[in-house]
Amino acid sequence: MKSTMAKSFYEVFPTIRVKGELHDLFADVQVTRVAFNKDHTRLRVYLDSGHLIPKKQIYEMETLLTGEVCGGTGVQAVLIEHFVLSALYNPEMLMREYKDSLVIEMWKNSPILGSFFKEASFAYPEENKVEVHLENSGFSRDGGAKIHSILEQIFRERCGMDCSVSMVYDLPVRHHARAVLDEPAPAVRAPQTPAQASAQLPADQMAESPEKAEEKLSPMDRLQASADRAPLKGAGKQAKKGAAENKAIRSFIRSNRPEVICGREFDDDAMPISDIIGEMGEVTIRGKIMTNERRDIRNEKSILKFTLTDFTDSIIVKIFAPTMYADQTMNRLAPGKFVKVKGFTKEDTFEHEITVSSPSGIMEIPSFETKRKDNFEKKRVELHMHTKMSDMDGVSECKDLVKRAYQWGWPAVAITDHGNVQAFPDANHLVEALYGDECKRRKAEGLPPVDRQEFFKVIYGVECYLVDDLKKMVTFGKTEEDPAFANDRKAPGEYRTEPGNYVIFDIETTGFSSENDRIIEIGAVRYEKGVKTGDFSEFINPKVPIPFRITRLTSITDEMVLPADPVEKVLPRFLEFCKGCVLVGHNVGFDISFIRKNAKDLGLPAPFTTIDTVGMARVMLPGHKSYNLDAVGKLLNVVNPHHHRAVDDAATTAEIFIRLLGMFTEKGVTTLGGMNALADSDPDVIRRLRPYHCILLAKNVTGRTNLYRLISQSHLTYFYQKPKIPKTLLMKYREGLIVGSACVMGELYQALLDQKSEETLAGIVDFYDYLEIQPRGNNEFLIESDRYESIRSEEDILNINRKIVSLGEQYGKPVVATGDVHFLDPEDEIYRSIIQDSMGMNQEEKPAPLYLKTTDEMMEEFSYLGNAKCEEVVITNPNRIASWIDAISPVRPDKCPPVIENSDGQLREICYRQAHKMYGDPLPKVVQDRLERELTSIIKNGYSVMYIIAQKLVWKSNEDGYLVGSRGSVGSSFVATMSGITEVNPLAPHYYCESCHYSDFDSEEVKSYSGKCGVDMPEKNCPNCGKPLTRAGFDIPFETFLGFKGDKEPDIDLNFSGEYQSKAHAYTKVIFGHEQTFKAGTIATVADKTAYGYTLGYCEHRGISKRKSEIERLSRGCVGVRRSTGQHPGGIVVLPLGEEINTFTPVQHPANDMTTPIVTTHFDYHSIDHNLLKLDILGHDDPTMIRMLQDITGVDPIQLPLDDEGVMKLFVGLESLGITPEQDGGIKVGTLGVPEFGTKFVMGMLQDTKPTTLSELIKISGLSHGTDVWLGNASDLIAQGICTLASCIGCRDDIMIYLIGKGEDPSMAFKTMESVRKGKGLKPEMEEAMKEAGVPEWYHDACLKIKYMFPKGHAAAYVMMALRIAWFKVHQPLAYYCAYYTIRAKAFDYEMMAQGKEHLLQCMQEYQARDKLTAAEEAQMDDALIVREMYARGIEFTPIQLGVAHGRAFQIVDGKIMPAYTSIHGMGANAADALEEACKGGPFVSQQDIRERAKVSQTILEKMSELGLLGELPESNQFSLFDFM
Repeated sequence: MKSTMAKSFYEVFPTIRVKGELHDLFADVQVTRVAFNKDHTRLRVYLDSGHLIPKKQIYEMETLLTGEVCGGTGVQAVLIEHFVLSALYNPEMLMREYKDSLVIEMWKNSPILGSFFKEASFAYPEENKVEVHLENSGFSRDGGAKIHSILEQIFRERCGMDCSVSMVYDLPVRHHARAVLDEPAPAVRAPQTPAQASAQLPADQMAESPEKAEEKLSPMDRLQASADRAPLKGAGKQAKKGAAENKAIRSFIRSNRPEVICGREFDDDAMPISDIIGEMGEVTIRGKIMTNERRDIRNEKSILKFTLTDFTDSIIVKIFAPTMYADQTMNRLAPGKFVKVKGFTKEDTFEHEITVSSPSGIMEIPSFETKRKDNFEKKRVELHMHTKMSDMDGVSECKDLVKRAYQWGWPAVAITDHGNVQAFPDANHLVEALYGDECKRRKAEGLPPVDRQEFFKVIYGVECYLVDDLKKMVTFGKTEEDPAFANDRKAPGEYRTEPGNYVIFDIETTGFSSENDRIIEIGAVRYEKGVKTGDFSEFINPKVPIPFRITRLTSITDEMVLPADPVEKVLPRFLEFCKGCVLVGHNVGFDISFIRKNAKDLGLPAPFTTIDTVGMARVMLPGHKSYNLDAVGKLLNVVNPHHHRAVDDAATTAEIFIRLLGMFTEKGVTTLGGMNALADSDPDVIRRLRPYHCILLAKNVTGRTNLYRLISQSHLTYFYQKPKIPKTLLMKYREGLIVGSACVMGELYQALLDQKSEETLAGIVDFYDYLEIQPRGNNEFLIESDRYESIRSEEDILNINRKIVSLGEQYGKPVVATGDVHFLDPEDEIYRSIIQDSMGMNQEEKPAPLYLKTTDEMMEEFSYLGNAKCEEVVITNPNRIASWIDAISPVRPDKCPPVIENSDGQLREICYRQAHKMYGDPLPKVVQDRLERELTSIIKNGYSVMYIIAQKLVWKSNEDGYLVGSRGSVGSSFVATMSGITEVNPLAPHYYCESCHYSDFDSEEVKSYSGKCGVDMPEKNCPNCGKPLTRAGFDIPFETFLGFKGDKEPDIDLNFSGEYQSKAHAYTKVIFGHEQTFKAGTIATVADKTAYGYTLGYCEHRGISKRKSEIERLSRGCVGVRRSTGQHPGGIVVLPLGEEINTFTPVQHPANDMTTPIVTTHFDYHSIDHNLLKLDILGHDDPTMIRMLQDITGVDPIQLPLDDEGVMKLFVGLESLGITPEQDGGIKVGTLGVPEFGTKFVMGMLQDTKPTTLSELIKISGLSHGTDVWLGNASDLIAQGICTLASCIGCRDDIMIYLIGKGEDPSMAFKTMESVRKGKGLKPEMEEAMKEAGVPEWYHDACLKIKYMFPKGHAAAYVMMALRIAWFKVHQPLAYYCAYYTIRAKAFDYEMMAQGKEHLLQCMQEYQARDKLTAAEEAQMDDALIVREMYARGIEFTPIQLGVAHGRAFQIVDGKIMPAYTSIHGMGANAADALEEACKGGPFVSQQDIRERAKVSQTILEKMSELGLLGELPESNQFSLFDFM
């Protein structure tokens, strides 16, 4: 097949799918001929191109053509290119642009040739002569002739350049040929994906042989021997059973070797788990156990399941084991252990993936993981390290990184997360623990404690986003030499803008570097006093070829500039054109840098002052993402006919400038200095500047505070996409900080990439305290990037590092080598790739090896600098910088509670006043003693201010008509009761008379209620005055709250009404001052399910198939990575007057929401709750519901009895509601909708226990809120008759009271309670104390099962609130259901629930018939249960009426309940409010009227019409005459 007529490339190959740069390179290429070779195995495509096409792209297009055009034919496409180059090309220019392509081509021809040619140097003794200098060796001479032949052919035939090539052999011998076969070809090798990297983890490479591993097996108790030693008690059936069990064990373990866990021993070699694809029969694998799980089945058998990973992949292994031996086997298959398994691969129908089952053997083996060690004699310091807190970038735990540095013997390590310092507290906890352990060790050895400053230290820092606000919108030049400032030399800032003279200009260049690239066009417009007076437009011959990408961008070709004058002629004319004017440009810094560089080279003055229209636009047109010329033009309706042509861009910029200048004038800004001042005062301008990475390290406490000030301002004032720090702000707070130049995204590195002038580099270097270089692998992505033309090889990256080292020497700045660490070990890279994939980052980019490197690894990496310099940057300088830094704590260690004047006296006075009011004066001894003991402890430990604060908040809420419920153990404090903080009276049950102050604490009858509630005692009249006695007391020890030493940190948590919560928060500012309170901050991290989704997405994007077990393994590595920040729902942190928050923590807006006035602590509030007071002011539905019930009925909830007979019957049946279980769907108790007791779980507890007293209800509340307190614990014990509801463990206080009652030391009883309630079990000394006290075994075992326990004070407060609400359910049902639907219903649906009982039951049946409900449907079912109960009680709904119904509140109308507008499906709260407000404007005349006045959507209107809520309203406002007839 031949063709002689040239056609465009895409005309010949119209179906080829290609885009981006590759598409553009071939867009104007002509195909001159297409032909097959003789045997039709190759399709030759001959090309003509007016520009160079890199060989890499030639080969890429060949691959595409072979696959898409010749696919399936066995034919390979070959491109034969011919370049028609302009006269600006000569051999030197050609080699400068085309050498990388020649290296690739030589390499493809022969790796040896490619290696030699890569290291060659070139000289050009004459215009058409090229000298190629190679190493002086026999290998080189053998290849030189071939290189000579290839080069001459390329120069002449491919490039049409008549030149001679000569070879010179004078370079040092490098012995490349001996290693070349092991070296990958440049730019041709296939990129390794993160998945491939994960699949090549060093499991097998690192592993020892099985034989060698088995030699190291540690002795273990033999399972068979253990079974043999098990005594068989009794005879007959028992003996037979024992023998059967023994036989089962013998069949389960068929070896005497101690390492065998089950089955037989085996010596097979293990295969990688990643090689298991489908059912493959019997396999042998090995790995580390990640998780295990047990499930007991019939016939005394158990299924044991564990997941195994060898770090190439993961798989589930399942075995059947005798149930009696399952526990021991599970212990041997514990997570973290290493095993070898021989078993059969099987498609598991339950797991829906391949598993290994029916193993013939499982054996313990030693770990085959190798731990990297730092063996270098001298140790380095890492000054650039990211943790999981690093803004979705780092993936290793802070403690793991810090601990590794400590284990490697480093003297220090720095934490420098992106933009935040939230990892600091965790690092501090670890280093303090390490320091404590070291001091203990030294003490045990009789050595003095180590000096804290000499111990391993964490350096606290940040990699911040620095913006250069020192560069102004108006940059003044040498005004003393500039005629434009003839009248303003002393004060150039006073230059008047309106009558000013300006040249608005633009240039086009061959590249981005003013040092190395050339100007090819200048376009300009001159304005004098607002009038256009001239144009300037000239091409410039750059004497070098114009790069293809520039031609594509500007349409300027070599042919267009060839006839033009060179810069030495054009520039003087332009400078004369500009004389006496201020220069204006869009991103003028770029353009003026070329003008000044060329003027300097020519010895011409360029003293110009410049104005940047980008800066002007940012000030006058704020809030936009882009301010390029086109974007600003669109905002100002200025059209650019041909973007990226200097003359057109200059004209467009001129129009933009004139309009923006007028806007400045309208704001009263009429001078150049005024323009800068306006920009400097606008944070939005600064926050939108381009950020550079910069390292800040805190040297001392002053530096820590200044660092926190910067972090706070970066989040509060300068956050835009990232938290940014202006240079001026950094200069203000620089004391105590060390400033480093950071990574590839740092200001210095970027300037080097952009090839900035030496003068510019000097100014940048001067700003920093030290300069940073990093391993070549960190920046390899630059080679493939189109953005950085100066980086085309690894050597270019090394040269930048060499330049930074040179700059350090030149300007006396230490240079340090850092790893820019983002994960701990090389194999952890996969986790970062998953996180980055979730953020939509480039899938093609090769992941950088950003792991924590040893000193050995870094010394090897930087060996190209020479031994002395390598050691200096890797070891000496980092240690030197670390020595400048003190060992400091990132969190202040001192306690700083707020101060309220005379809080001690106030608290004492309030408490005694209330106590005397209740119990008389003098107080009963038990009251006096308890009150005084508590007050003494509270005041002594400085907690009185906390009580006064809580008292003020509660009293304020009560005053405003809202009850407050207490939470936590504050109900244990009698002082809290007397000061009005809680209703819970913690004294022992007792009677007292409010009239004559008689009291009874000591009678035998009263004492019989010890541990119970006073309300449970019988009602009595006062023996003195005959009036009814008040029954009080819940018998809760104060020690639950503050401990026996009174030094336990108190935590006063309060439940305010949800609708009052914001007012309570605001009231804290009244108490302490508006600048003294902050919301408690929280940190949101990647959760398990989210991480699993990220991992699935990563695999899907790359077409990788992974087993669930492997996805779970990979996802676990992503859990805990910081995603965002938030706020505690009720936490308020209080700062004492006179203190600055930044001495404790930075602050920020939650989730960096710049629209909210809320300010939170930057640290998670738990990190600072030891030194700053945190108030828990939580919003809760119960107080809100109580308030609504009181408003509807007028009944004071405080006066309601807590032992109402009808209410108490709710907990055992439905009698109080007047219905039967058959009417209520089988429900047997009446607590639906009653707080604490309305869930299916708790109602089941009520049916099992049938409580009749308040004490029992409190016990049930404690049991239901605990973890592993009821299920599998108390429920079983009660069912078996071992204990009763009264004697079981229900609340944490029960443990302490019980143990003290058994004779245990109170302090030990308290410690035991604290350990059990936190799920920490029992320590040996606690178990011993229990044994000595005669505590029964069931009680001991119950304590071991518990994971979390509720305090009795909390349970009592909740139950009291619940009983009040339950009273209304029994005695005021209309009000109760009305309030419930308004406050507590989560998914009330008018259509489903308000259309009558039969309709509701039908809907419920439909839901119950489904296999699964959505979360919304489940919520609807919960509400439907309450509605069904209401219907059963004979209460009905009345239809919604426009103008009568409320937006959000249900109401009672004529003995029925009218739902709110929000009950209509799809009607949101705001829309409902709007409809309610619109109704106040009079009746609606049509549906259109509703839509217009209430802004109700058409969908909602249609739903309302369908439900019959719109009556006869017409659709529109238009009427016909027939409407009136």
